[in-house]
Amino acid sequence: MKSLRYLDARFNELHGLPIAIGKLTSLEVLNLSNNFSDLQELPETFGDLSSLRELDLSNNQIHALPDTFGRLDSLTKLNLEQNPIELPPMEVVNEGILAIKSYMAERWLDILAEEEKKNTHELQEGQSGWVTRRTMNYEVTVQQDIGDLLLEAAQHMLPKGCGW
Repeated sequence: MKSLRYLDARFNELHGLPIAIGKLTSLEVLNLSNNFSDLQELPETFGDLSSLRELDLSNNQIHALPDTFGRLDSLTKLNLEQNPIELPPMEVVNEGILAIKSYMAERWLDILAEEEKKNTHELQEGQSGWVTRRTMNYEVTVQQDIGDLLLEAAQHMLPKGCGW
């Protein structure tokens, strides 16, 4: 199944997609249109479809694209018509696919940064006195390294031609 390149699942009354959909890394064209009120969300693993070029999600009940959507670097054609999309906002959707991918990529980075901030805060709260002072230089180095990795990931996730 990893070599599957085209999948047409329109008019199937799908209630959702399995998490394993992300393993279809060779998938280039995916048509999930016209599943009407049954298809309401996409799994976070959707962003793993690295070869996906064309996606038709029209005529469903999708309210939000998964946060990993900005990682779909190969995606060039997207149909979201007749969905009650709230995320990304409709003004972003109306700007087109590059704006959608950019918005979702930036959102994903914000989520990662917030998670890192939370983890760092929890780590610092768990330490006290001598241990905190002793490890402070190490924590700063780790935070800088993670910040560099997040920045590098962001540059690879943003669509070509979109800058900060």
